[in-house]
Amino acid sequence: MTDASRSEKIRCDACPVMCYIAPGRAGACDRYANDDGRIVRVDPLILLDRRIAQGDAVKPFLAADWDGAAVSGDEVVVTAIGAGTTYPDFKPAPFIVSREIEGVDCVTVVTEAIFSYCGVKVKIDTDRHLGDEASPVRYDGEVVGHVMTAEYGSQMLSLGGVDHLTGGSKAEGRKTCDALMALCNKEAVELSVDGGSSVLVQAGRAPVVDGVPEVRMRVGCGSATIGMFASQWKGLVDEVVVVDDHITGVVSEHQAGKVIDWPDTGIRIKGHRSTPGRYFKVAQPGLGWGGTDITDPLAILGDWRVVKGARPGLTLLMVSTTGEHSAFYELDDALTPVLRDMPDPLRASVDLIAQNCEPALCTVLFMGGAGGSLRSGVTRNPINLTRSVHDERTRVTVGGAPVYVWPGGGITVMVDVTQVPDRAFGYVPTPALVAPLEFTTTREEYVSLGGHDGAIRSLDDVLRTGGEYGDGSEVRGAGR
Repeated sequence: MTDASRSEKIRCDACPVMCYIAPGRAGACDRYANDDGRIVRVDPLILLDRRIAQGDAVKPFLAADWDGAAVSGDEVVVTAIGAGTTYPDFKPAPFIVSREIEGVDCVTVVTEAIFSYCGVKVKIDTDRHLGDEASPVRYDGEVVGHVMTAEYGSQMLSLGGVDHLTGGSKAEGRKTCDALMALCNKEAVELSVDGGSSVLVQAGRAPVVDGVPEVRMRVGCGSATIGMFASQWKGLVDEVVVVDDHITGVVSEHQAGKVIDWPDTGIRIKGHRSTPGRYFKVAQPGLGWGGTDITDPLAILGDWRVVKGARPGLTLLMVSTTGEHSAFYELDDALTPVLRDMPDPLRASVDLIAQNCEPALCTVLFMGGAGGSLRSGVTRNPINLTRSVHDERTRVTVGGAPVYVWPGGGITVMVDVTQVPDRAFGYVPTPALVAPLEFTTTREEYVSLGGHDGAIRSLDDVLRTGGEYGDGSEVRGAGR
């Protein structure tokens, strides 16, 4: 190659941006570079070696260092991390690898998929009110998603999607892509909810709501908490109220209390009574007791009723569904609750609530739809792949991690990002996310799909010679 040709930019066709890349420089995605007039993949193809978990040494599998020893498909998981893309659509996938798995001749097709139609679903274990349902969620000032329905002990967010990535302003698209990639790569992202709270989200870590780390998710609603612990409270206290944003429970009125002959106390709760001992809307959602906006639990109590059992000296435990908040009271001669020191046996029951709460975590699920490029990189007749996936004849993984395939049309998958190897997700500045996607099936099934059988390579050949982008591969512990 002449000096003149080496100085020229060359065009990369790994994605729709089609960058012209100068020698020694990388494209806009930082994934492909111009190496002496040749497009190379910056990161190596990743293989997961299951033998590492059994104490074997890491085998680098670099083409220059590989010793030629035969490798079994049972030992190695071929991922799409570092594989390259199928863009434009007519290309077979970058690596179509033949290997034997448990005595069966199998084919794994790997592609770094470009996802414009993608997003993340975030589960945040907290009772604290993050924001009203459907409220916009922002990252660095731009709307990147919205609040979904609350689930049992958790708040849910939906982030990303094609409308935010490409349907809004350029700033919105860039920020959405930045937030999605960081979350999928298990990094911390600060989000804010319009009219609500800010929350620091990181997959596998505790959420931080308005600067306060969450410790545990609730053991259940107020009613469920009474069902679990009523028998342990009997004899220690005259009344128990479990404060909860959804269902606040009162043990003397609750079915669990009636079953164990808990006497009436004459308590009165402000709120909407559902079934006996269960109350809705005792307060507004917030960051206080049980996910409500109250800091004084007595605010939800009305006047006590003597005809129903109220009397001076009656004792009352008020507690939240995580045990984070608790207080012990005694009624004076005017039937006014007076704060007292909590007896040790009762304190132990509050601690038991806390012990039964699971650690609060953030869960990030990447969700994307496999479209034309991905399927045509696998087979000449893409509908066959869709049918094979839904019939469970072809297995889909993301970076080697198992996925949930949604029913219905297309191939829409969802994966827990903590199960995916680190730094597996990238981007292209269209903007869109890039995620590793693998399809594994038997060779017989692959051929019947109309697969690119002429592009099938053995695992040993891939390890010896690498592929179109890059010269080798890297092995990491499977970790599962």
